[in-house]
Amino acid sequence: MLKNENIALYAVTDDYLTPDSSILAQVRESLEAGIHILQYRNQSKSDTEIQQICTDLQSLCRKYNVPFIIDDRPHLAQKIKADGIHIRKDNMSLREARKIFPDGIIGVSCDGSIQKAKEAQDEGASYVAFGSIFPSPTKPQSEIISRSVIQKAKEALSIPVCVIGGISHTNVNQIVKEKPHMISLANSIYEGCITANVKNLLKELER
Repeated sequence: MLKNENIALYAVTDDYLTPDSSILAQVRESLEAGIHILQYRNQSKSDTEIQQICTDLQSLCRKYNVPFIIDDRPHLAQKIKADGIHIRKDNMSLREARKIFPDGIIGVSCDGSIQKAKEAQDEGASYVAFGSIFPSPTKPQSEIISRSVIQKAKEALSIPVCVIGGISHTNVNQIVKEKPHMISLANSIYEGCITANVKNLLKELER
């Protein structure tokens, strides 16, 4: 999993921003522009309904040597041999997820809890995610957490730290200063001109 001096740009798809009719073209554009990780998130359809899209996205990501992560669907990830899955600590235990998805990346959302992150690391998580850092248009109900969790997590953990939630072109510089290993975005990548969005974000991440 990515953990180096450079902050990784972690793109997340969205039911509204990246609909089935255009998702492959949108993801291809973001891959060509330089995203480092892709997560497919769809909260409205069954595994069967999205299996072909996920298979196509996995194939596309492999062409660009970018890890493909599926949100919250370990059975589907195992079936199509995805690179990884992302789960919420409160929704599914990592041990349960690993039984279904024995190999590959498992990321775990830990809200703002360092304790949850330590537990996830002990259970074998590949990385942990904290958020929302700012109010999120895709998850408006999410609790906002303190940015201080980033440094605390980096000191307490040996696995990569990802931050998510409301991060945009206007506030990403505040997060870059904290140097998490990954910054995850949806709207700020897939709303508007994808290539320009990614290029501008990469400039901020490389400052």
